[in-house]
Amino acid sequence: MPMNTIKVCLAAFIAVFILGDAAHAGSRIKDLTDIEGVRDNQLIGYGLVVGLNNTGDSLNNSPFTRQSLQAMLERLGVNIRGAQLRTGNVAAVMVTANLPAFATQGTRIDIVVSALGDAKSLQGGTLLVTPLLGADGNVYAVGQGTVAVAGFQAEGEAAKVVRGVPTAGRISNGALVEREIDFALNRLTSLRLALRNPDLTTARRIAGAINDFLGAPIAEPIDRATVAISIPGKYQGNIVALLTEIEPLQVEPDQPAKVVIDERSGIIVMGRDVRVATVAVAQGNLTVTISETPVVSQPAPFSQGRTRVVPRTRVGVTEEGFKFGVVNEGVTLRELVDGLNALGVGPRDLISILQAIKASGAIQAEIEVM
Repeated sequence: MPMNTIKVCLAAFIAVFILGDAAHAGSRIKDLTDIEGVRDNQLIGYGLVVGLNNTGDSLNNSPFTRQSLQAMLERLGVNIRGAQLRTGNVAAVMVTANLPAFATQGTRIDIVVSALGDAKSLQGGTLLVTPLLGADGNVYAVGQGTVAVAGFQAEGEAAKVVRGVPTAGRISNGALVEREIDFALNRLTSLRLALRNPDLTTARRIAGAINDFLGAPIAEPIDRATVAISIPGKYQGNIVALLTEIEPLQVEPDQPAKVVIDERSGIIVMGRDVRVATVAVAQGNLTVTISETPVVSQPAPFSQGRTRVVPRTRVGVTEEGFKFGVVNEGVTLRELVDGLNALGVGPRDLISILQAIKASGAIQAEIEVM
C-alpha cells in the first residue's frame, strides 16, 4: 500500500483519538437527548419539472410522464387528447421534504427533487406546483421553484462524462407550509427525554444532573433510552421554561466499547474504551501479476506463410510478509493503532486483522460492520 495512504490512515486515527479524549468533557443534555413528540415529519409528493434542455423523460418510455403532462395541460384549458407528444423538456419527479416541529403556516422548507423516469439531467428545470403529503394523506406543504443540481452530464458521439448525480437536485426554501401539526408542548403533564445514543449509565447521569439542579427527584431513567420527568408545580403550563433550564446541564456520556467498520470505503472508527488482550499479529500479502506481451511472428521470404500474433503470458507471484507483532494485554486505542501502523498495515488489512482478533476473543469490544 502507498505510504501516502498509510499516512492518511494514521492521521485519521490520531484525529479520532483526539476527538475521543474530548468526549471526557461533559456534553449538554440538549445534545444528548430529544424531547418525545418534538420531531420532524416526512413529506412526499409527485410532480413535473419543465424547462429541461432536451434532457427530460422520453414520453414513449415513461407513460406516467405523458399522462401527467396531459392532465396538467387540460387543467390549464389546453386539450391535447390524441395528439402526438414528442417533447423532451419535461420530467416526472418525486419530491421529498422534512416538516420541522412547530412549523407554522407560511414558513418555507427545503425540498429534494429526484427524477422518476429516464431523464438524463434536471439541470435548469423548474418544478411546478406540487402538493406534499404526510403519512396521513393530508397536504402539509406545496413546493415549486428552480431546481439546483450539483452534478452534470456531457456527452458526444463516442464519449460521455457524468459528474455527481444530475438526476437529483434541491430547492432551497422551495415549499410553503400550508398545514400545521397540532402539538401543544406547554399542555403536557409529563415529559420524556429520548437518548440519541441509548445507554443505561448515561440515562442515569442525566436523571441525576436534573435532580441535583432542581433539588427534587423528578427525573427517573426508565430504560437505556428514556428518562421520564415529572413536571414540578411551578412549571405546570410552562414546560418551555423547564426545558431551557435543564438543557444546558453538563453530563459526561458513557458508551460501550465499539469498533465500526465500513468495508466499502475502508473507514474504521474505534471507541476510546476498546481494550485488547495479549495477542500476536502477523500480516502478509500475496500478489499475483499477469502481463501479456504478444509477439508478431513474421514468416520467411517466399515461404507463403502468414504473419501471426503469438500470445506470450508472464505470471509472477510475490509474497510480502511482516514479522509477528505482539499486542500486550489491556492496551489503549492509541497503543493499538500505533502498533498496527508500525507493522505497515493499511486500512483494508486492518479491517481483517481486527475481525481476526475479535474471532480469537482477544478484543473486548463490539465490532459493527456497516
